[in-house]
Amino acid sequence: MSEIPQMPNEAERIEALRNLNILDTPPEARFDVITHQAMQEFNCKTCLISLVAEDRQWFKSRQGLSNTETPRNISFCTYAIAEEEYLIVPDALADFRFKNNKLVVGEPYIRSYAGVILHSPDGYEIGTFCLLHDDVKHYSEAQIERLKQYARIVELEMAANPEFSRS
Repeated sequence: MSEIPQMPNEAERIEALRNLNILDTPPEARFDVITHQAMQEFNCKTCLISLVAEDRQWFKSRQGLSNTETPRNISFCTYAIAEEEYLIVPDALADFRFKNNKLVVGEPYIRSYAGVILHSPDGYEIGTFCLLHDDVKHYSEAQIERLKQYARIVELEMAANPEFSRS
């Protein structure tokens, strides 16, 4: 694996994530219905709402994966939040960043990744809405736009709940 990218505003980004008071909260149907719908629409193995903390990525919602979190140093989402809008990895085995990743060469055998950045209400990159496939997958512009729509819905849900906003 290549070196994990670091955000230039990492301290502020982590603070924004913590201010949402969403890390380590119980699963919620309002998020699970979104990931379930996307998983069916895109016919993928896994769909996640992933939040990238200091040393881990934690899943607010997960379909097709039993783990509630993974270490940040093996996280595709860590790379995604360093992008401008999204990260598409059609074939993880052909990508130098991921070809030796234990999530690619072992369970859950990720072969393809598509993640759109989730932003906090104040604009920080806090995680991704992402799809995982166990085969090579290319996305059309229309499909990428659809993923962006799902990500915006998740952001609105996070921002709309007074329980997750600053006091």
